[in-house]
Amino acid sequence: MKNNDCIFCKITNGEIPSVTIYEDELFQVILDRGPASKGHALILPKQHYEDIYELSEEMTAKAFVLAKKLAEKMTKALSCDGFNIVQNNKEASGQTVFHFHIHLIPRFINDDAKVGWTVHDITEEEMQSIAKQLNF
Repeated sequence: MKNNDCIFCKITNGEIPSVTIYEDELFQVILDRGPASKGHALILPKQHYEDIYELSEEMTAKAFVLAKKLAEKMTKALSCDGFNIVQNNKEASGQTVFHFHIHLIPRFINDDAKVGWTVHDITEEEMQSIAKQLNF
């Protein structure tokens, strides 16, 4: 399944050029054209899924196993000092391209890449209330 209006579908379909660093039957991994750091790459499923909520558990597992494998190889190849694996879902989280993807971001001391959030205060009562809501 492809989405004709999706830039990542166009990339995995070969309609838009990209620099591919890994490819198999399910995924294409490309270098990001607007990288946060040297080597920043994106894992793209070849099939269109808007976000993680549309992926099967099996596909989700395969994507994250691939992320781990590539993070290990990229860390060694690029001699980076750390690594971010980032995956956003829905606009409120910062997702801007609505095709599931995982960012692989090699980190280097003093690279000035920004991945983070503002820390908020929370009371013990609020934590207990949230835990109760999430009691699966």
